[in-house]
Amino acid sequence: MTLGRGAVTVNGKPLKNYFTVPRHQAVVESPLEATDARGSYDIRLRIRGGGVTGQAEAARLGVARALLAFDEERRQALRAKGLLTRDARVVERKKPGRPKARKRFQFSKR
Repeated sequence: MTLGRGAVTVNGKPLKNYFTVPRHQAVVESPLEATDARGSYDIRLRIRGGGVTGQAEAARLGVARALLAFDEERRQALRAKGLLTRDARVVERKKPGRPKARKRFQFSKR
């Protein structure tokens, strides 16, 4: 993240080419909106792994933390929108004796 004109690139591609769904683009830019910093910084993101929505939300956390590194006074605005909190949800493991984590094999009474 550097001072600039607001260019956001993800893995070398412009934001709109990497995240084609407008909702994902809005998620990535939400920390900039919350702190009125849109158009003030050039942002380069490197993302790998996970799905598209997970990548967008990980990018949102990265942008929020980078903004915080530039200016600690933005913490309150970012915290109020929940942008500094990592989503801790992970896939539940598959249990033995079951086809999936929660699914059961069909029960036969007789």
